[in-house]
Amino acid sequence: MPRKGMRSIFFKSPSPTRLTPPPSPLHHTFSQSLMEENIEVADFIITKWGTDVASLFSDREKLDNIWAMKRLEKEFYQILKSNRAYLDPESVSAHSSSIPSISKSSFSDFEEEDFENESTDENDSIPEVERVSLAAMADLRVIAEAMISAGYAKECIKIYKIVRKSIVDEALYHLGVERGLTFQQVQKMEWEVLEVKIKTWLSAVKMAVKTLFYGERILCDQVFSISALLRESCFTEISKEGALALFGFPENVAKCKKTPEKMFRVLDLYEAVSDLWTDIEPIFSFESTSSVRSTAVNSLIKLGDAVRTMLTDFETAIQKDSSKTTVPGGGVHPLTRYVMNYISFLSDYSGILSDIFADWPFRIPSALPESYFSSPDNEESISSPISVRLAWLVLVMLCKLDSKAAMYKDAALSYLFLANNLQYVIGKARQSNLNFLLGDDWVIKHEKKVKQYASNYERIGWSKVLASLPENPTAEISMDHVNDHFRRFNSSFEEAYMKQCSWIVPDPKLRDYIKISMARRIVPIYKEFYEIYGEVETKKELRVESLVRYTPDDLGNYWSDLFYGSRSSGSVSSSSSRGGRSH
Repeated sequence: MPRKGMRSIFFKSPSPTRLTPPPSPLHHTFSQSLMEENIEVADFIITKWGTDVASLFSDREKLDNIWAMKRLEKEFYQILKSNRAYLDPESVSAHSSSIPSISKSSFSDFEEEDFENESTDENDSIPEVERVSLAAMADLRVIAEAMISAGYAKECIKIYKIVRKSIVDEALYHLGVERGLTFQQVQKMEWEVLEVKIKTWLSAVKMAVKTLFYGERILCDQVFSISALLRESCFTEISKEGALALFGFPENVAKCKKTPEKMFRVLDLYEAVSDLWTDIEPIFSFESTSSVRSTAVNSLIKLGDAVRTMLTDFETAIQKDSSKTTVPGGGVHPLTRYVMNYISFLSDYSGILSDIFADWPFRIPSALPESYFSSPDNEESISSPISVRLAWLVLVMLCKLDSKAAMYKDAALSYLFLANNLQYVIGKARQSNLNFLLGDDWVIKHEKKVKQYASNYERIGWSKVLASLPENPTAEISMDHVNDHFRRFNSSFEEAYMKQCSWIVPDPKLRDYIKISMARRIVPIYKEFYEIYGEVETKKELRVESLVRYTPDDLGNYWSDLFYGSRSSGSVSSSSSRGGRSH
């Protein structure tokens, strides 16, 4: 039965807060179709009743109700279409906190005046756009309640589903959500193409969930508040198809071939779905939308599996690296750059990785020394499973670098190589979240190791130079011994310089550290010996001036050219213009 006072509702002037622009051509076609159906229904009823006027007038109330419902259909459609800009999901979700204050009815003879009086003060603080949106939602709800109560639920939800589904589908299209994209299609895509689609999806998913589907759920709940069954039916038919397409994409990506370069995009996908789960679950809480929830959960499961597989494959790839080429000059190896860049990026996802590996305990093949990763100042962080995993990956790489250092024929160069590469590792750790995950103590311990490598380089690379000088440079020695020391020093210094002028130390701090350390080892001894036996002006009787090629200052000048890798070969004599003696 229709609600009391129904007829008076439909023939009064529209509420002043509703927008009533001229109907669009689409609206005209839709309304015309409804009117034609309306005439057919009326004709059927009149024919059934016969031509008896008295009989017709005795059922006038029934006929009035039919026409009233058709008028409501038209009004319901017009409000949906004319207020589209104010009923879009973004607008609805933006002011969702105001929705509980919507009056039960903005049409009713009994309640409309009270609604306007009660909400006057409250509405003064609400923007015009929001007031129009709230009023339109209230009007739609009242019409829906009237039609449903009168037995016209089917007609009401048909109009609603057609209009709102077109809005949702159009919004998803503009967001870049592709329908019907199969796993086979995704699998065949070049990575560059797929990565673009992933980026598009990542930029779309938050808007789709938090605005589009959230706003649509609110609108359905409000318009069809009278019936839980109709709320579910409308929202499911409007949103389910698009939501399945949205959350099916990450799962398809996760099932594709796993390669290291895909890791971070897969982590991005996992993070996006995981962060939105607290929104997804309540929005798609209906039983009929359980498949949407399942698809989102399956995406997380498959993405997590993919990450675990790729990290295992990454470790295996490090261990199996079989490149035999040495880096010219002992510089940073490509493996070091690649692995440390990869691990430092992984450290940015430590929270997500902790979630993915929460139920997958990590057991390393051999015991990882506590001193390798522990730090008393940061126990909670460095004891986490992810910290240990990343520390292990770094250790695996460092062990691999040991084998690559052995490829250098010159032992001094192999130590310089180790110093350079470990210094690079430390630099990447300090510049990323690895510093937090591994701890300061880890960094300090490895900095000491760099200095050990540098010391070994100096000891081996410049041992002949040091051995050419007397143990006690101030002791009085014979002319022959003086000549011999200068000859040996010249020869060993030039040999070391010419060999090492093509070597490289990319890190400026390490470069300066090594140069200063070498100067402290060699220059003081040479300077004392030089001041006693090399000053020809006061020691002419020794006749050693032809053997003194370098002043103490010259040594520093020559060393300043080292470790830039700028020369393929060196010649000390060509640099005698620096101040060294050449005879």
